[in-house]
Amino acid sequence: MANTSHRALRLLSLLGSGRRWSLRELATRLGTSERTVRRDIETLRALDYPIATIHGPDGGYRLGAGRTLPPLLFDHDQALAVAVALQTAPSTMFGLRDDAARALAALHQVMPPALRASMESLRLTRLQNYWEFPAPPIDPAALTAVGTAVRHRHLLVTETLRPDGTRPEPGDPDHLPAHRIEPHHLVLWAARWYLVAYDLTDNEWRVRRVDRLHPRPTTQCFAARALPHPDLAQFVMSTHDRGDTPAVWQCTGTARLNLPAHIVARWAPGGSVVEHIDTEYCRLTLGAWSWAGIAGILATFDTELTDLRPPELVQACRRLTRRWSTIADTESLGPSNE
Repeated sequence: MANTSHRALRLLSLLGSGRRWSLRELATRLGTSERTVRRDIETLRALDYPIATIHGPDGGYRLGAGRTLPPLLFDHDQALAVAVALQTAPSTMFGLRDDAARALAALHQVMPPALRASMESLRLTRLQNYWEFPAPPIDPAALTAVGTAVRHRHLLVTETLRPDGTRPEPGDPDHLPAHRIEPHHLVLWAARWYLVAYDLTDNEWRVRRVDRLHPRPTTQCFAARALPHPDLAQFVMSTHDRGDTPAVWQCTGTARLNLPAHIVARWAPGGSVVEHIDTEYCRLTLGAWSWAGIAGILATFDTELTDLRPPELVQACRRLTRRWSTIADTESLGPSNE
């Protein structure tokens, strides 16, 4: 009986993935005969699980719509995957730490003892590294509104929030009029949520930080557009005006680079800001734990640098120039003859 229950649990787990399974595939995955799989399917149907039969040469079985598998039907590997995902979620979705912790606690309560023990065995301690830049908390309602609009292709009316998440009021010097946009893609990159949208107010494609938007849903539909770049990732990463703001560092400096903004934006570290100057130049503002660190990052772009600020950054560049010159002179002499 225990083997039968375990097999039924595994069968529900496979069917719950949403895909279609042939009888042969199910029998292979479960390590049993096709006749036994048919019997288990009938048993589950008797328990009111809507398992649909798909006829034809590409037929098989799948779980019908209108049924949600409760967490206690997770198998061992799924339970571990959920435990890891919920504990590491804050590293990619800043602002959802409390929600992820509550979801994990709720799952613990309904899991069978064996699965609960497996989940609790993976208590993780996550350490933040130097190059992580937590974004302001994301309003779950705003994230849901944007995601729903993307899915149903409904227009959004959006207002721009301040970097701290507050909303400018009419009459404030930083208040901007609302824009009507077509939300096409929701993208998670560098621990931030971005919305790829066509701005009907400016008639341009935009990439916007979701935590910097105050969205107002509508029911007005729009038709899909071809993206301005065939590679969505390349488009998001090379867009310089995404709404990013400088991260807080011990040292923050800026320089004018002889490169276009979209090139620098593609390779600039997280927490930096790229400003478009013209088709050949841009300005990069970034931070590091030392002035030499900023100078070193600027050097990786291998281009002319001008208008460096503040003076401490200029001095760091001079010190590095002297050090590198000494290294070059020493290496040019070759190995010493002793």
